[in-house]
Amino acid sequence: MYGHVEKLAEEIRKGASSVEGVEAKLWQVPEILPEEVLGKMSAPPKSDVPIITPSELAEADGFVFGFPTRFGMMAAQFKAFLDATGGLWKTQQLAGKPAGIFFSTGSQGGGQETTALTAITQLVHHGMIFVPIGYTFGAGMFEMEQVKGGSPYGAGTFAGDGSRQPTELELEQAFHQGKHIAAITKKLKGAA
Repeated sequence: MYGHVEKLAEEIRKGASSVEGVEAKLWQVPEILPEEVLGKMSAPPKSDVPIITPSELAEADGFVFGFPTRFGMMAAQFKAFLDATGGLWKTQQLAGKPAGIFFSTGSQGGGQETTALTAITQLVHHGMIFVPIGYTFGAGMFEMEQVKGGSPYGAGTFAGDGSRQPTELELEQAFHQGKHIAAITKKLKGAA
């Protein structure tokens, strides 16, 4: 809603694109909230990132799904999008494809890990392979001198009231996640 997920997504795209032979695309899911509600939330206009349809997921070799957190789970907009993927589930078109997760929460206790844990069920039902970043980000995972979102499940940021923007360290972790999953996706595709 306020651009935090998009900022992380852009860094993930850059990281994925840094892997030779990988083409990374940025998409957003359709907005389901009425304009009146968005206005009351002081939501800025949506960016010009293309809107994805469920059928377009089948064309990808791998995914990194990002979403804001609402009450410890992915936002309703993303859940509604995934609920529309029943046809892909029925034909198992996403089975065996690697997928990662990243997120934005309003606070440190806002559900960064619960959001990832509850989102993994969506991947499992499609037969996707969950690819966490683990502790591959190295020293950045152990940073204690500054507030930092993210976890072994994926990159993350804290939005607060919307005014806090992702830090350089959070953006570096997002870049790393993109590069990490792109390398794994490339290996899996090459082995097929």
